[in-house]
Amino acid sequence: MKKWNHIFCMAKSLGVLSMSCVLLFLCGCKAQLGNGLTLCNPVDLSYRFSLKDSTYREAADPTMVYFKGEYYLFLSKSGGYFHSVNLVDWDLIVPENLPVEKYAPTVMEMDGELYFTASLATDRIYKTPEPKSGKWELVTDSFPMVVADPMLFYDEVRDKVFMYYGSGAGTPMMSVELDRKTFMPVSAPKKLFYSHADKYGWEVGGDHNTNYKHVGWMEGAWMTYHDGKYYLQYAVPGTEVKSYCNGVYVSDNPDGPFVLQPHNPFSYKPEGFVCGFGHGSTFQDRFGNYWNISTSTISQRHMFERRISLCPVFFDTDGTIYASTAWVDYPFLFPDRKVKSPQELFPGWMLLNYKKQVETSSSLEGHSSECVVDEDIRTWWSAETADEGEFLSVDLGKIAEIYAVQVNFADQGARAGSLSGSLAYRYLLEVSTDGVEWDILADKSHNRKDAPHEYIQLREPEQARYVRLTNVGCPTRNFSVSDFRVFGLMDKPLPQATEVMSAERNKDNRRRVRLEWAEVPDAIGYNVRFGVQPDKLFHHYIVYGDPGVTLNVLNADLPYYFAIDSFNEAGITEGKAIKFVP
Repeated sequence: MKKWNHIFCMAKSLGVLSMSCVLLFLCGCKAQLGNGLTLCNPVDLSYRFSLKDSTYREAADPTMVYFKGEYYLFLSKSGGYFHSVNLVDWDLIVPENLPVEKYAPTVMEMDGELYFTASLATDRIYKTPEPKSGKWELVTDSFPMVVADPMLFYDEVRDKVFMYYGSGAGTPMMSVELDRKTFMPVSAPKKLFYSHADKYGWEVGGDHNTNYKHVGWMEGAWMTYHDGKYYLQYAVPGTEVKSYCNGVYVSDNPDGPFVLQPHNPFSYKPEGFVCGFGHGSTFQDRFGNYWNISTSTISQRHMFERRISLCPVFFDTDGTIYASTAWVDYPFLFPDRKVKSPQELFPGWMLLNYKKQVETSSSLEGHSSECVVDEDIRTWWSAETADEGEFLSVDLGKIAEIYAVQVNFADQGARAGSLSGSLAYRYLLEVSTDGVEWDILADKSHNRKDAPHEYIQLREPEQARYVRLTNVGCPTRNFSVSDFRVFGLMDKPLPQATEVMSAERNKDNRRRVRLEWAEVPDAIGYNVRFGVQPDKLFHHYIVYGDPGVTLNVLNADLPYYFAIDSFNEAGITEGKAIKFVP
């Protein structure tokens, strides 16, 4: 067993690694694996338990800014804002006077300072030249409009400031120009666009956009300027559903008129382990790459039980903006340079333990062992107790090459009065080739970090068939895991290629299409790629198991093209055949 894996993981859990050590580690990864630092959604933050109901954690509506060489992440009701130098390691800054307990904070940069306000607290606007200090100065406490889900935008081209806002069912997205010094309105509020769920499937409510009786909720404005165009993003149809996504309108001017981009929604991920990609922000990293960070749903204990996810964003040669959400709940590379395509960011590590055999020490009724390998963040396994020694073990079926492991803790038994002291989970992660002799992969028995979605990238791959997680100490009343996810590669043939065999668009509801394809015997799932042009298949829909799916997310006014990829533990086989559906 490689002892440095054990040492590195223990040192990081104790918080004793210097930045030089981290950089040395990353360089080692690149040399050993041919890859650099990888990330895996959801973003592993110390998500705070709700102050009203401590049974669940909440964080949502992220605004991310890259400011003076570092990253600052502002979230709803998180007790402060997060700071990072690398988008992996985060520390919480608790400011002195910001309304951090409000929803939907917005931050913009202008003239070397950050400006802040939040939803239903827009009467006050703050600024700081140094957010790391936690000290903010009040710009105004008399802004005359109290609006929901504001977005402050500084247009460097025109040297103007705008506020975009709107949150409701049947209400429009709005804008107003502000004086760049006083932040008082200098124009009348302007209606920009309304939801049109009668035509646009992604704006229909429900996990699968089928709740036609419910008026979709439009919210979460975000503006991105790129190459002479203004891209106004908005979230629909509701934060609690898996179909939560961001649409986008485009204009030559910051206050419109705006037209719907043909490729819509802009960010969309309704299936897989992480579901929902709505109400967020689009930003650039230190290398100029674009990213979208958005809200993903769990919404089991409460509708506001949510997490944060990150995905790369690109502009094609026609100026179409798209978020590449394919495989972003698998490991993906965080680049050390400017990249040109999503393919550069996927290391090819596959999920090795989907629906594989699981052994556990015990199981609480209603939370069985299969839940740790079902790729569903809304279900979880729970042991009967939080005692040391409670465990789960997964049999991969054969020896595989393991590159990374993600442990998603489920906080079963968290309630008022039960959460005291450290929120860190302490555990032992082990591997075995035969299920008898075990080696330590990561020793977190002295962990002090609250990491509810801990992602462990190995310095070099490990050969193993069995992977075991054993509780050492737990902050809640039960040791519980929503999914225990093992990533790597298995020595087996790639799945055969497949293609769409049948595509039937509903004549009475053109937002809907039924797809069926040839089943591939050794595939664990399929990735449906689709779009409004054959060279713009930017949408992705993951299907585990079944060789068919009904999509309800289409624009009724446009034709579509579809292709199907098959995948298993060895990799992905791209479907070459493209099906046109008028």
